[in-house]
Amino acid sequence: MFSGIVEETAKIVKIEQDKTNFHFYLTCSFANELKIDQSVAHNGVCLTVVDVDKEKKTYKVTAVQETLDKSNLGHLKEGDKVNVERSMTMDKLLDGHMVQGHVDQTATCTEIKEVDGSWYFTFQYDKTKGNITVEKGSVSVNGVSLTVVNSRDDKFSVAIIPFTYDVTNFHTFKVVTVVNLEFDIIGKYIQKIMAGYLENMNK
Repeated sequence: MFSGIVEETAKIVKIEQDKTNFHFYLTCSFANELKIDQSVAHNGVCLTVVDVDKEKKTYKVTAVQETLDKSNLGHLKEGDKVNVERSMTMDKLLDGHMVQGHVDQTATCTEIKEVDGSWYFTFQYDKTKGNITVEKGSVSVNGVSLTVVNSRDDKFSVAIIPFTYDVTNFHTFKVVTVVNLEFDIIGKYIQKIMAGYLENMNK
């Protein structure tokens, strides 16, 4: 479980392909603190640390085909920045919202607008997958916990303050950048319950 409060960006130093799996080697300030089997969110995707090289200050994670199909990890290349967050501990304040690290689908950045030192990013996604946003609700974009503004059927916007812009990989985004979305878990449960209720009503 994560909070969506990104700690920093990690840099991809090497990518290896093994059949349909991708092995990512990354470096960040806490790389040497990681342990094998530990969970770390990468652009919002929960991945398991499978190796740590303390000498090179790097660690390794593996993404399987299912993860590559549902996320933007397959688009990454060496040198790219990835938002990283270690899993929550029981004594940690929940400053963002409940993020599972299970990406629902990807979206495409369609507009970037700077307004008085902050930025508004608009993302469009495939609404046929059944996911929704609500005005002022929560959404995770590349692992960042954000508040939805201008919610529509297949797109929404978020406001990014300078701190978030600098600390995360939002400052690398361009129009057409593909991002990972995880929709609010509470909203998903309510949507499923209501869909079942309406289905029974129509029988």
